[in-house]
Amino acid sequence: MLNSTSTANKAASFMTGIPFALYNAFSETGFGGSPAGIIPEAATIDIVSRYRIAREVGAPATSFVSLVNADSIEVQFFSTVAELPMCGHGTVCLITRMVDLGVIDIPENGSTELNLKLPSTMARVEITRRVDNRPLVMLEVTPPSFRKDDFDLAKLSEILGINADDYRNDLPLETAVGDFIHLIVPLKSLEAMSRIKPDFDAIVRFCDQHDIQTIAVFCSEVEQATSTLHVRDFCPAVGVAESAAAGTTNAALSCYLIRHELVNKDDNQQIIVLAEQGLEINRPSSIRTIASMDNKNITRLQVGGVATKVFDGQLYLPTQSSCVGD
Repeated sequence: MLNSTSTANKAASFMTGIPFALYNAFSETGFGGSPAGIIPEAATIDIVSRYRIAREVGAPATSFVSLVNADSIEVQFFSTVAELPMCGHGTVCLITRMVDLGVIDIPENGSTELNLKLPSTMARVEITRRVDNRPLVMLEVTPPSFRKDDFDLAKLSEILGINADDYRNDLPLETAVGDFIHLIVPLKSLEAMSRIKPDFDAIVRFCDQHDIQTIAVFCSEVEQATSTLHVRDFCPAVGVAESAAAGTTNAALSCYLIRHELVNKDDNQQIIVLAEQGLEINRPSSIRTIASMDNKNITRLQVGGVATKVFDGQLYLPTQSSCVGD
């Protein structure tokens, strides 16, 4: 007779549990926004295992924290297919998790800042405690540069499943080059946005051919009165078919709006862009971008929002890595 308890104990002896949580970024509630996994104690996890864990988690991003100091967090982000140089939604989830764990302390009615140490760069993060006690996380990013690429519009229309007359005639298609490379595509209306039927395999080939990573489609017509723009971001080249909420994409889109004088400064010499995203895939999201201005120059660019906890527990791994060589 099979002893199920003994079998379970034997299996458990080959496994070790590590703290793991899943949060949704840019969403005030569950089942919205863009999910990211967080492993806050990952110093002993090797690079090959990190790739495999990210694939197993299956989220658009999983963060691995290697070191926490008084004023910095050392982290790597992985999608299901690649290491990411930066991740806006992953940062919002990570920082919110560290606040929940008590690792980051926010003064009452105040804010704090820290450095995010990535393998090839560093970014500043500002965390503010809202009146409802939830942390608002704003990641500082470098404004992208822009280039004008030669695209076959007929081919682009085909892979997006739209018509040639859906594009805005008064705005150009441009490529924003920053932490990621985004093709920015302005459309006329929400109706055109809703008709997009992407061919994801063709998008991957298109991105590879033109040295871009995502196709960011937007329109100025919005569903929510507080929004500035409506966004859809197609990212199969970096492991996500359609992103429900993308921080770096929205930072680039905001710079595009500023570049073409489509948004105005407030009394504090700031431009605040509120994007709605994820509605077509039933994961509504709200992303905030703040650009501090000196005349027409961006002096500081931040993107962020809040994150909502979905899962809090342990991830079980083999005690001796079987990930190597996978």
